[in-house]
Amino acid sequence: MHPKALLDECSHLIEQVFKFDHPTDAVVARHFRENKSLGPRERATLSDTVYAILRERLKLEWLARSGSGSKWRRLAILAFPGDRDFLKSALTEVEKSWWDACLTVSDDQLMAPHRHNLPEWLATALREQVGDEFDALVASLGQPAPLDLRVNVLKKKREALLAELREAGLKCEPTPYSPMGIRLQGKPSLAKLPAFVSGEVEVQDEGSQLLALLLDAKRGEMVVDFCAGAGGKTLAIGAAMRNSGRLYAFDTSGHRLDALKPRLARSGLSNVHPVAIAHERDDRIKRLAGKIDRVLVDAPCSGLGTLRRSPDLKWRQNPDTVAELARLQAAILVSAARLLKPGGRLVYATCSLLPAENEAVADDFSLAHGNFEALPVGGLLDAINIPRAASLCHSTGIRYLRMWPHQHATDGFFAAVWQKKA
Repeated sequence: MHPKALLDECSHLIEQVFKFDHPTDAVVARHFRENKSLGPRERATLSDTVYAILRERLKLEWLARSGSGSKWRRLAILAFPGDRDFLKSALTEVEKSWWDACLTVSDDQLMAPHRHNLPEWLATALREQVGDEFDALVASLGQPAPLDLRVNVLKKKREALLAELREAGLKCEPTPYSPMGIRLQGKPSLAKLPAFVSGEVEVQDEGSQLLALLLDAKRGEMVVDFCAGAGGKTLAIGAAMRNSGRLYAFDTSGHRLDALKPRLARSGLSNVHPVAIAHERDDRIKRLAGKIDRVLVDAPCSGLGTLRRSPDLKWRQNPDTVAELARLQAAILVSAARLLKPGGRLVYATCSLLPAENEAVADDFSLAHGNFEALPVGGLLDAINIPRAASLCHSTGIRYLRMWPHQHATDGFFAAVWQKKA
């Protein structure tokens, strides 16, 4: 595609994304479906430009003010990846001079919001938690996430799969915490990779893998993944159960559960039972009350621990949406707890960084439910031989799992664990 046409295409897509009425990945995917003539390079350029702007929005909008013409074109110029000469061939002389001037601006000339590129409410909340580590956290959130895989232990051992991937020319290494994780370098296409096609691996962040391990589901048990979504953790739990017992995958979205079906077919699991529910008080849940051994509540959340993958979330969430999510999370957790039999385990998890969705929800549940005993996450991780387990827990103790991108190279995750008293 001619440089001028590609720049125009970028500008148009940026304008659509910045309406923030749908997730960015959905907007980009729809644009590609509607423009099938775009080749792989054009698609990569469009996607990289959009995500670069979302990561550095405040800085780039500030720089764009000194330019002229369409705001979306100015943002596209500032974030355009790749060869400078290719881009310059699409610019006017005025635009070239303006762009050259922008490239001379150094970080020490920027105000704090233009360096951290977070809405102020979120920057304040994170700074209160991590203090002097704020800049390191911001830097990590501004980088693309690595590609992690989870080995399907029903079909393969990690060591054998590492050797197979390396033989195929992929650069990879074991994840430092999860015993079933592999971290790839770069973003190789997996669609035709034999190990992926055969269900030997699934894409799953290392932190997410640890949530399934915390549930510690056993052979022959009755288990519920209460907010299963597309089933990444469901598949990990089913494999841990060695394809025995009964594993219910609940979700209020039939569309998300439909996305589980091809993954389930690849996995070789036959103990998983997807169930679409209307809400957390659905009658199908009531019928299982007091019968379940283990329940995972990976609750709907702000997703602010996943900004490396979905930087649009920091612009789509706000204190009001977080407060509403916290109310929903509390209601879901209470409903899910009713499923457990005495001695059963309950795991509450989010991919948020905010205490309002994490510690506050967990603490309130503990206070209101004396028949549940909070379990120290550090000890649970030690018991399943997770390396450096204490480093994965809340800084004030080992009660909660707290994973941070800048400390653990994973998405941000939180988890609390309880056991129902006999």
